[in-house]
Amino acid sequence: MTDQKIALRDRARRERSQKFIPCNFNVILKAPEIASASTIASYISYDFEPSTVEINEAFLRDGKTLVLPRINGDHLEWVNWNGDSNQLSSRKKIVEPVGEALKDLSQITAVVVPALRIDQSGYRLGQGGGYYDRALPHLIAWKIGLVYAGELNSEELPHEAHDIPLDAAASPSIVVRFNR
Repeated sequence: MTDQKIALRDRARRERSQKFIPCNFNVILKAPEIASASTIASYISYDFEPSTVEINEAFLRDGKTLVLPRINGDHLEWVNWNGDSNQLSSRKKIVEPVGEALKDLSQITAVVVPALRIDQSGYRLGQGGGYYDRALPHLIAWKIGLVYAGELNSEELPHEAHDIPLDAAASPSIVVRFNR
């Protein structure tokens, strides 16, 4: 990890915590890629991350299969979740589903990805664990990152050859698609 990425993460986390105002990201529910998806990978947000509570509830209400990530070693696996909080366990700040891991990842047609920043090419600055960097190449799905207003970068973020750009980013008010 470069010093530049570490400094960017520190600054992004600090700015996010100072400017935090709870809001929802229901704007992504209108995206055709989400509306047509039958199985969606999302996550349970924590601290100052963009909230996934409302969109996860909407996915389930709309009859979609919702899968959430669970850390297994240094990789993510995906587990079906039906909205029952008794089917979740906590690992420090991270809340993960319990149950069998999904075997066929091709079922996932859209994935909601956490990010601290996203640039105009779709490259994201994540939390630094590399879990999504390792997981995204295995998902043939439409990839959208959630960020607050002001966290879409006009300047290119540092990225490496293995980084997978997202297809879109969402703020509380808009979905931006990247031309690639």
